[in-house]
Amino acid sequence: MLTDDVAVAAEPENVVELRGGKPVLSLAPREIAPEDWRRYEAYIEEILTVLGLPPETPGTRETPQRFLRALSEATAGYEGDPKLMTAFPSEAAGGREAPLGQIIEGPIAFNALCEHHALPFHGHVHIGYIAGDQIIGISKLTRLVRLFARRFTVQERLGEQIADTLLDLIEPRGVAVHIEASHLCTQMRGVEEHSRTTTTFWRGAFREAELRREFLAEVHRRDAR
Repeated sequence: MLTDDVAVAAEPENVVELRGGKPVLSLAPREIAPEDWRRYEAYIEEILTVLGLPPETPGTRETPQRFLRALSEATAGYEGDPKLMTAFPSEAAGGREAPLGQIIEGPIAFNALCEHHALPFHGHVHIGYIAGDQIIGISKLTRLVRLFARRFTVQERLGEQIADTLLDLIEPRGVAVHIEASHLCTQMRGVEEHSRTTTTFWRGAFREAELRREFLAEVHRRDAR
């Protein structure tokens, strides 16, 4: 069970167990009874049939079940991720007084469901941070993105959650998040616009314009590959 305490693992010595008491990091497995699954599948079959899907062909007979399972997997971020709960001491000499240096990871691919129409939006995230006393494993940044992307959300909230949760996890001196995404809710309906949406989020030391320019230059360099 996760607690509010901070503990240092006995082995290996350079692994730190992070706080897990915040609701956003708590583990919350979803329990759905088999009879409820069957009832939900019947609802989905009824809706899809009204919309025109023939329900009894070899290809569509199990579509309601597959759709419900796919939707559950696409929203698994609500259950949390226990592997986000460890970090490592910073390697920078001088700790929080060390010269500012960025750790940048990306592009991290993601898929999410827009909460307005329950249609997907997808794209890439770049994360940069300036370490304080701790660093986080590179793979944990991908886990952090997917923790919040696998939910019903909007792009603006996704970036805010990634930035603020990274601050909570390892208390870095600064965090930068860049997201670029395509939204099927505008491509498949309405104006049928095929543009991409870009959002940026800055915390701490990234209030300095030079650090923001350095981060964005690296993002654009990687995008141009």
